[in-house]
Amino acid sequence: MITKTNKKKALKQYKQGNITAAFGNDLLTTGTTAIPNILLKMYKHMGLKDNEMLLLIQLLRLRIEDRKLDLVVEELADYLNDGTLEISGTLNGLIEKGVLGVANYYDENLGQIYEGYDFEPLFDKLSELWACFKVKELERAQQLLEEKTVRLKDSGISDPRVSKLFTAFEEEFGRPLSPIEIDQIRQWFEETELPLIMEALRRAVLRGKHNFRYIDHILLNWKKNNIRTIEEALEKDRYFNSPPKDEHIRDEDTKKRSIIKTLYLS
Repeated sequence: MITKTNKKKALKQYKQGNITAAFGNDLLTTGTTAIPNILLKMYKHMGLKDNEMLLLIQLLRLRIEDRKLDLVVEELADYLNDGTLEISGTLNGLIEKGVLGVANYYDENLGQIYEGYDFEPLFDKLSELWACFKVKELERAQQLLEEKTVRLKDSGISDPRVSKLFTAFEEEFGRPLSPIEIDQIRQWFEETELPLIMEALRRAVLRGKHNFRYIDHILLNWKKNNIRTIEEALEKDRYFNSPPKDEHIRDEDTKKRSIIKTLYLS
């Protein structure tokens, strides 16, 4: 009869030679330790060395896996290359840096109070550092926004449709526009309908041509062919991609499409 007493590990028997299954079982049942990515990214900014971070990871693992708070140095030495003296020094250094604390804990089963490691100082410092980085990100974003506003003002264009164009180009190119590029977009806007400029940008991006010369070539070809709307551009596409059904005009039409290809789709 199985009684509900303290948890005990079963003595699992495996078939002879089935080491892979044994490993997979332990890999699954022993669980994992989740280390916050923010901690891994920022521990150096907290003034922590690699050996200090590794010690913290082992402390977190023992806290999560074995529910151990009152660790002794000898236990940690089983999982680290450092000796007990080095581990003691690292622990004291973490406490002095205000990253690791010591607190009193109460064991209900034993009815005793004991000392154990406290991770609250670690996450206090980590949250402060995260907040500082967020403030810097916001300041940088505000700076870029102000610089963009200045560029738009210097361009002499207040039309919100042009601002939309600038934003679209910067998002697709993944960088701010140069003064020359701003002037080029302004020229396009004065000579071409906005939807056609956006369509030219879309086609250039789809073909991996992230440059203004290619976009200007598309717009110039449309202008030469008297194309003023997206519908007309699409109609030209359909005309070029659909061969004529009348065999008598096929040769002449093929020549026309060849010309279109050089002037319009090159």
